Amino acid sequence: MNATAERPLRFAYWVPNVSGGLVVSNIEQRTDWGYDYNKVLAQLAENNGFEYALSQVRYIASYGAAYQHESTSFSLALALATERLKVIAAVHPGLWQPGVLAKWLATADHLTNGRIATNVVSGWFKDEFTKLGEPWLEHGERYRRSEEFITYLKEIWTSEHAEINGDFYRLHDFDLKPKPLDLPGRPHPEVFMGGNSTAARGMGGRVADWYFANGNTPEGFAEQVHDVSSEAEAHGRSVRFGVNGFVIARDTEAEAREVLREIIAKADREAVEGFGSAVKQAGQSTGDKKGMWQDSEFADLVQYNDGFRTGLIGTPEQIARRMLEYKKVGADLVLCGFLHYHEDVVYFGEKVLPILRELEATEAELVA
Repeated sequence: MNATAERPLRFAYWVPNVSGGLVVSNIEQRTDWGYDYNKVLAQLAENNGFEYALSQVRYIASYGAAYQHESTSFSLALALATERLKVIAAVHPGLWQPGVLAKWLATADHLTNGRIATNVVSGWFKDEFTKLGEPWLEHGERYRRSEEFITYLKEIWTSEHAEINGDFYRLHDFDLKPKPLDLPGRPHPEVFMGGNSTAARGMGGRVADWYFANGNTPEGFAEQVHDVSSEAEAHGRSVRFGVNGFVIARDTEAEAREVLREIIAKADREAVEGFGSAVKQAGQSTGDKKGMWQDSEFADLVQYNDGFRTGLIGTPEQIARRMLEYKKVGADLVLCGFLHYHEDVVYFGEKVLPILRELEATEAELVA
């Protein structure tokens, strides 16, 4: 049995630290982007089966998100308001100097007893860079910069005489003190990244601890797991995998499908189409025209990162069985979005998770 099959599937949720909820639609979303709401959500999540929370990174209005809380400060606040939850702060290379972030993460690691992580986002929204006066690099260069960024973080966390002479970043005999905590099972805070392109898959295999995939079919997800794992093995390392999915769990499949129909019917068409144009242009700039959102249709783009395509829509049992399919092809974690976060997270913990754990136990007995 492989290591992924032996471990229970883990869960993360998208932190709604930007306004507008997790779908770009005028449907009612009983979700709030403020801290008080998110503090309660984080506590509910850690008591309903969630191990991680991913804070989004946005700097200006885009894709229906008029207001945005900064990801690193928000992540630390949520971690300090909880006891077990690990919080992943998304960051943009190019807007952060990696030594400053490495220092911030080391301090946050001590403050949270090892419950801080980062998601390195290469970037898709040109205006976030240019309106802040920073250069916008073409697709391949953004991923080269991100790879150096992650290499820098790990070097500064693990070396007493850190040295890097890269195309984007440099270190000269630098000794970070204090280093992050020395904890079993991890040499430093976990580093996540995501993407679909050839550049992203190669980078993930070479330097990431976790690779996030957009929503996809089990077959499409398995292809990415294969590509990233092959690159990782060639460099003597391993990577764990997460898949994005928007969860609509209801007592009947008909109820869940009706929610999905209403979300799409009430989509903010102007915002969705504007986002689609921006991200598809970014992907088309790659050499092989492969990238995130390249085959996404309008309905897919109504949810962040193609969450509907994962198919986590139906009864608790249907969703649990679907999640098991992803685990079988390499998923270690499912990154979940919800419509009404407080209610839906509790429903997930009470209704979906027990069924999944039973299915996992049965599966383990069959292959033992």
